[in-house]
Amino acid sequence: MSERITVDKLSPGGELKWRYEGELLERGENWVRLEAFFDHDNIVVAGIPLQRGDRFVETYYSDRWYNIFEIHAGEGDTLRGWYCNITRPANILSDRLEYVDLFLDLWVSPDGRQTVLDEEEFVAADLEEETRRSARQALAELQETFTATYIDR
Repeated sequence: MSERITVDKLSPGGELKWRYEGELLERGENWVRLEAFFDHDNIVVAGIPLQRGDRFVETYYSDRWYNIFEIHAGEGDTLRGWYCNITRPANILSDRLEYVDLFLDLWVSPDGRQTVLDEEEFVAADLEEETRRSARQALAELQETFTATYIDR
């Protein structure tokens, strides 16, 4: 029997923005990986369509200021790309996790191209300076990680 996990995406003020369930794939000391299916209407991110039913393999960390969603078309293996949310470290419980979204995002295409998203929302948000620094540092870490991945190929 598969283990289900409820995911709560919160605003910086603690307001619930999105709730959904995923199936646990793996769990480590400071992270969890789950599979979920996109349950919103179709949208376009960095020129790439995300459609209802797309498969997301999501990794959350309790010791990092981001999460990473590997996105596949439908239930298949065709990779659309990676959507990375800059967040406060996730609060991972046994059957639930929550994360505070800090607006800033990184999209990485299958060919390695990177696009920073929602910069305007991040700049306009009422965030403490320490939070802003941690968020910028997390974005730089993600960019470096994905750049190194593509340089090593």
